[in-house]
Amino acid sequence: MVTQAYAQEAVAPAEEHVEGAEGAVDATHADPTADTHATTEAHGGEHESGVFPPFDPATFPSQLLWLAITFGALYLLMSKIALPRIGGILENRKSIIDADLAAADASRQKTDAAIAAYETALAEAKAKAQGIANQTREAIQADLAAKRSAVEADLTGKVAAAEARIASTKAEALTHVDEIATETAQTVVTQLVGDVSTDSVRAAVAKAKE
Repeated sequence: MVTQAYAQEAVAPAEEHVEGAEGAVDATHADPTADTHATTEAHGGEHESGVFPPFDPATFPSQLLWLAITFGALYLLMSKIALPRIGGILENRKSIIDADLAAADASRQKTDAAIAAYETALAEAKAKAQGIANQTREAIQADLAAKRSAVEADLTGKVAAAEARIASTKAEALTHVDEIATETAQTVVTQLVGDVSTDSVRAAVAKAKE
């Protein structure tokens, strides 16, 4: 109903425009400015219709046509140019990200391998150092034991030699003691009694020692 009312309103100004145009043609011969007034009145009549052009049912077919053309052009533009480029960009970024992830994983694996190798080498170095320390300690202990044995043997030999010298000196001293005692006794007896033989004095000293 509203559309029919708009249509009637649109037809009515059109008829008035036709009638005004006919009157303007008749009046043109009488007044040179009649054409200008008629044009102004015609435009004024269009503005007075009160219908927004996009909402005018008379323009719907052309609007639908241009809408279809615009949609089709936009669809072709997006499907043939924009979307392939976007897809290519996304695929390129995906390949770059995958390559970066692969490189990061490879680097991580290399790092893990390096850490494992370092830990293995460190354990081997510790074991080797411990073995060297044990060998060195055993060698030092063996050397000390050998030196101690050599020193003890040397001291034992020196003590034995010293004891032998002491025994020899003691025996020699005892021999001299007998002689000294014999001489002393002979001198004393000679002064008291007179001359006495050395053998008898030595025998007397030996008997006294017993």
